[in-house]
Amino acid sequence: MSSYKNYGSDFNMWMPPKTERDGFWEKVGSGGGGGFLGFNGGLPPNLKEDVTVCKDGSCSYKTVQDAVNAAPNNASSSKFVIGIKEGVYKETVRVPFEKKNVVSYWRWVYGFRSHIQNSAGPDAHQAVAFRSDSDLSVIEDCEFLGNQDTLYAKSLRQFYKKCRIQGNVDFIFGNSAAIFQDCNILIAPRQLNPEHGEKNAVTAHGRTDPSQATGYVFLNCVINGTEEYMKYYNENPKVHSNYLGRPWKEYSRTVFLNSTLEILVNPEGWLLWSGDQALKTLYYGEFGNSGPGSDTSKRVTWSSQIPTDHVDVYSVENFIQGDEWISSSS
Repeated sequence: MSSYKNYGSDFNMWMPPKTERDGFWEKVGSGGGGGFLGFNGGLPPNLKEDVTVCKDGSCSYKTVQDAVNAAPNNASSSKFVIGIKEGVYKETVRVPFEKKNVVSYWRWVYGFRSHIQNSAGPDAHQAVAFRSDSDLSVIEDCEFLGNQDTLYAKSLRQFYKKCRIQGNVDFIFGNSAAIFQDCNILIAPRQLNPEHGEKNAVTAHGRTDPSQATGYVFLNCVINGTEEYMKYYNENPKVHSNYLGRPWKEYSRTVFLNSTLEILVNPEGWLLWSGDQALKTLYYGEFGNSGPGSDTSKRVTWSSQIPTDHVDVYSVENFIQGDEWISSSS
């Protein structure tokens, strides 16, 4: 819209919108004010189940998919809550667009509420465990297990809180506006012979246009390896290289704020995709991180340190307008 305002219908004068890479920063709304330090919201408290799922047949349904299918179409406001009892559910679950306001709630005894896994193995290449195309989605206390492309945070606004996400090659990817808060991000062995070494990237964000308000924000997270992977890493760290991300598309955007970057993070921080693809247009930023992998003295020249005055651009309130749609924690 800025090109239209400045040049009208003289299309030859139009140019792409400016981004952080050009020194342009979005105005911070009133909801900022240090919100980048954490957001006190998540799943709605005191959920009341509409239906239940269990393997023994004593609940409303035996499969999660049947429970999803029972949800009303295009519900305007009321939530349809599915209570899932402890058990192993080997199925592919699809929640179509018309099933709005569906909340899946695992009745948990300890650990994470749910474990979502693609069990294809490290030699299967791309194997997505969880994909989200939904707007205003909240995922809390979930574990996502896989290898390449574990979590496909594809589009629109998403909020992940206190999750554990495990994989290796580009295992968090897509083109959503997603915030990961208080999450453990763990690299797992990729090759069938991982002792020979490997090269992994945590993220591959796919923004294709500078006008898209998308990107990945990691807030108060930990970037580390699984116990199994760290055994191989510590035996011969020189053959292992792990990076915060690489640019899947031309305007890839990913930032890490106030997170703990452990020793397995390569000093360069970020990885090339192919040649110089996106190096002049991406935005990869860091602010306030700690841990042995947070030293930025050897970072690639095409990454950035976020100015203190602009960190609130990436708060939950400003980046995904979370204070307008994420429930307050109980």
